[in-house]
Amino acid sequence: MADLLTRDEALALVLEHARPLAVEDVPLADAGGRVVAEVARAEVDLPPFPSSAMDGFALRAGDTPGRLPIVARVAAGHPAERALEAGEAMGIATGGVVPEGADAVVPIELVTVNGDTVEVDGVSQSDNVRPVGGDVRRGDAVVEAGARLGPSQVGALAAAGIAAVRCTRRPRAAVLPTGTELRAPGEPLGPGEIYESNGHILQGQLRSAGAEVTRLPVVADDEAETRAALERGLEGDVLVTSGGVSVGPHDLVRRLLAELGAEEVFWRVAVKPGKPVAFAVRGSTLIFGLPGNPVSALVGFELFVRPALRALQGEAAPEPRFRPGRLARSVRRDSERDQLIRARSFVDGDAIAVEPLRGQESHMIVRAASADALVLVTCGDGEVAEGAGVSYLPL
Repeated sequence: MADLLTRDEALALVLEHARPLAVEDVPLADAGGRVVAEVARAEVDLPPFPSSAMDGFALRAGDTPGRLPIVARVAAGHPAERALEAGEAMGIATGGVVPEGADAVVPIELVTVNGDTVEVDGVSQSDNVRPVGGDVRRGDAVVEAGARLGPSQVGALAAAGIAAVRCTRRPRAAVLPTGTELRAPGEPLGPGEIYESNGHILQGQLRSAGAEVTRLPVVADDEAETRAALERGLEGDVLVTSGGVSVGPHDLVRRLLAELGAEEVFWRVAVKPGKPVAFAVRGSTLIFGLPGNPVSALVGFELFVRPALRALQGEAAPEPRFRPGRLARSVRRDSERDQLIRARSFVDGDAIAVEPLRGQESHMIVRAASADALVLVTCGDGEVAEGAGVSYLPL
């Protein structure tokens, strides 16, 4: 289809318009999941003192092997009151300050304790001693700009004495489901009506991508209602709509966005499902018009909206993160469009296998609930054989 953009072309246009948002200081306790805007540097050497890696005895390696008097015991947080002299040993806990004069620690399980003496075989200098700055030196980078903070990164920042980090602010996003036929789950359904699911899907996806989300009420296929809802959604950084972006008489979203001053960057991409996806901008607001079929909306979000949110937050690599896998069942290619096929993943020897689900129609969201992967099947002729290498997006 010559008039359709490829996935890569569409994604490039999205990322071209997704500029990082403003920067703010975030207390470390609130920084999980945020993206670091500036390199975070250690406030201290870590460890800040020579510390013991084991429960045992601090001593001088040159005094071993031998029997040494135990002259003190060092607990974590309570340094020894004096330096260790030649021919002495001090009991020490893991994390305790290795006393001045000691150059090794021998584990407690490798010695024989007799009252106030300890018998030690030969040890080497620096055994079980963590040197000052062995993990990081003051001023060194702990987390680079563009990294999203997970638990291990937050822990590293805390250990390095960093109380707050400079982060890109969270994008403010609005979700607007459209369609006269939509009803809230739990309400009785009338003729021709269905339960609204896209708002729930997209709200969850937006939150998982780091956005602050406003979920707007469903609007019917009415010009005045839709225009008012779009105006409200355009107040944020990102507006995601579902439905109303095709060419039917009730598909109002694209036309009304244009009337509200939005500039359409593209409409329709060579992907299946999700061809009639639209992307527009108004000022600094990014607008994604996703199809009404639930799986089409889910796929369009993963391919285009999530990368945009990552870019707005300043992530170093915002593109979709495809992983390598092995196809567990053959699938037929589409001659004109790349397909994203719902699948279940499992470990198969030294690889991850992905098994396509039965029923790939774009309205089948309940069948999609058991999927944990979207398998990329690029366009072309014939089929991709069972056992072939493929790329997939985890869900």
